[in-house]
Amino acid sequence: MNNRVLVFAAGRGARMRPLTDHTPKPLLIVAGKPLIVWQIEALARAGFTELVVNTAWHGAQVQAVLGNGETWNVQIRFSHEGDDEADALETRGGIRYALELLGPAPFVTVSSDIYTDYDYRLLRDPLAALARGESDAHFVLADNPPFHPDGDFAIRDGRATRQGTPTHPRLNYGNIACWRAELFADLPLREKSRLFPWADTFVAAGRVTAEHHHGVWENLGTPDELAALNATLTDRATDLTTNITT
Repeated sequence: MNNRVLVFAAGRGARMRPLTDHTPKPLLIVAGKPLIVWQIEALARAGFTELVVNTAWHGAQVQAVLGNGETWNVQIRFSHEGDDEADALETRGGIRYALELLGPAPFVTVSSDIYTDYDYRLLRDPLAALARGESDAHFVLADNPPFHPDGDFAIRDGRATRQGTPTHPRLNYGNIACWRAELFADLPLREKSRLFPWADTFVAAGRVTAEHHHGVWENLGTPDELAALNATLTDRATDLTTNITT
């Protein structure tokens, strides 16, 4: 089973300014470690050890901090799209550019600027289904955050759909997905492009499975959101330490 993952880390994170003026968003610290490290550790625990990290804005800093991944018992390779924020190829473009490193088997994509307790081991079965040709992609959906109350996709009979109903409400696309490599093979190599609405073609054809993650999922887009999560995790760690020592 392929265990390759593309971790998106190329964007500037404009809404996170001024924090990201001199520090790439994936390296912003929350509860004592960079955002991207939370993802790397979770992926490593689930057995995903071959990681590709795409970079652009302050990419050299990301590479310097992560190195080859040996700190976390993973292998990290970099898909460097350029040195400026304008060089970042967005999500679909970033996948296409990194495809040679990801290989021909189905793979996982995840954003480096989310915080979640999702168990990445749950992606093993969807990856196997993609390898058998039973679907083209798999989406992990989360409860809708306040800034996106209408959601993106509903789940009906295990498949993603744009059409929500009272019994099958639309949920938030959690920036965690699995994809068949073939979907990207014929796309232009350095085209700046996003996954949506391009991927809606596969959703409409019933070729995308989906699951609802009911646990923690936080999108970190602003300094206030980062500060709130940092406070929550710091308080939680303090409570845990207190409980252990008393």
